[in-house]
Amino acid sequence: MRVAIDAMGGDHAPDEIILGALEAARELKCEIVLVGDESRLLPILEKHGNWREAGVCVHHASEIIEMNEHPGAAVRKKKDASVVVATRLVKQGDCDVVISAGSTGAAVAAALFGLGRIKGIERPTIATPIPNLAGTTILLDSGANVDSKPKNLVQNAVMGSIYAESILGMQNPRVGLLNIGEEETKGNEQALATYPMLARAKTIHFIGNVEGRDIPKGTVDVVVCDGFVGNIVLKFGEGLAGAILQLIKEAIKGGGFWAKIASLMVLPALQGLKRKLDYAEYGGAPLLGVDGGFIICHGSSKARAIKNAIRVAKEFTEQRVVEHIRDNIAKEGMLTNEE
Repeated sequence: MRVAIDAMGGDHAPDEIILGALEAARELKCEIVLVGDESRLLPILEKHGNWREAGVCVHHASEIIEMNEHPGAAVRKKKDASVVVATRLVKQGDCDVVISAGSTGAAVAAALFGLGRIKGIERPTIATPIPNLAGTTILLDSGANVDSKPKNLVQNAVMGSIYAESILGMQNPRVGLLNIGEEETKGNEQALATYPMLARAKTIHFIGNVEGRDIPKGTVDVVVCDGFVGNIVLKFGEGLAGAILQLIKEAIKGGGFWAKIASLMVLPALQGLKRKLDYAEYGGAPLLGVDGGFIICHGSSKARAIKNAIRVAKEFTEQRVVEHIRDNIAKEGMLTNEE
């Protein structure tokens, strides 16, 4: 398997991107194509010994899409931007999947223009794993589309269910519509129109409306909402997890001698909790609905997150998620009709 990585995208590019790629190439035994400015990539790679033997190579791209640029306009204008070139490698069949920690908007635009949509899918969606008390909940959309029609949310439910089954091994995953109450009559116009469509869907296990608290409780496996709400939920969760860990540290630090002694006994449990709440452990989130593999990483991803994103990309490709989505969307005949 060959992975194309946008080596110039992200807050810590290209250094951390390269480190993560090298670790993944050696541990996961896959070929890595680093796409970016050779003059910046090669000197860093040369510091790490036999990088070519590890299965890493460089594909030159002379341009970078900055975070402050308009995504669609930048992708159209900068034909030699690293994320655009990496996507092109997948479209041409030279690589199997793309990974980028750069601008999410630019990544979505590059995927749409470069790979196109799966037939029947109107808009792609970002499927983000969120840790819960029972394991993991898949949240989608977490930022690809701030406004969604009911049909888009139903398509997201189908794609999220497939991803949960294929990658997380969930059997008949429970799908819920994020709402302000569990009753079928609750919610705004979007939710009210989406509910009956989800109830009619043939290929998902729809359990009805769910509330925000159901996500950390683990009473739902796949949660559907538009990207505006989903991104707020995601960022709030990240901030809350960080705040809780900080409060624990401060409580131990301010608790005196015995608190510090007691903390040594619970340190392994705390470290396990930190790992579970750390986005770097999950690596990246797939962009579902485009006709090819595309993994989007957190903008502040460092080497460990990039390595884990490559693991996700490898599983995504091996489990043929795109093909499964294509097949299931075809079964949901109503989804391909205009609503």
